[in-house]
Amino acid sequence: MDVFITGFLLSLSLCLDIGIVNVAMIDTSLKHGMRPGLLIGLGSCFGDLAYAALSLVGMSILLQFEAVQWITWLVGGTLMLWLAVRMAREAWRSSRLPSHDTARAARPPSRQLFNRGLVLALASPSSILWFAAVGGALIANATDGSAGSAARFLAGFFAGGLAWSSFIVAMAHHGGRTLGPRFIQGCHLVSAALYLYFAVLVFGNGARTLL
Repeated sequence: MDVFITGFLLSLSLCLDIGIVNVAMIDTSLKHGMRPGLLIGLGSCFGDLAYAALSLVGMSILLQFEAVQWITWLVGGTLMLWLAVRMAREAWRSSRLPSHDTARAARPPSRQLFNRGLVLALASPSSILWFAAVGGALIANATDGSAGSAARFLAGFFAGGLAWSSFIVAMAHHGGRTLGPRFIQGCHLVSAALYLYFAVLVFGNGARTLL
């Protein structure tokens, strides 16, 4: 199979997990529209691309260092917990709005949206586990070792993430327009629950591994 297609399909296998980046894209698309949601997705594509590039040179080696593990679990877990509280507050606020009130909040700057997607992708526990347990080995064996082969693989990997981001953002945007504020509130509640789950997962795994 062509390395570009291999990269594309591996990227989709990573994106199909309902992780924090997908939640962030949905939430941003509902509140600010498709373009801001795509900026979140674009930032996450570069974050995933960084991990894919590291996998080509042996990311699993880095995760063997205890200092890297501590940073991964503590920073990732704290971020998940903060996002869970934030989404719960958003759900509470949206529940107090009249059913006809669909006004959008002020859109954050484009750079902030892009950076948020980048940081979420780099801190995502599901992404880290995917690269460490499955993706790293698959990526390392996907090319013939040449620069051209690696470039084609990474291009396919990036294209897969971008295609998925476009799909998720479009679905969230049209769903919000069709179903209104109650759909947004429901997404916030689901997001809060997912973030809390990931926070417990990260802190639990970190405690078992490092303590």
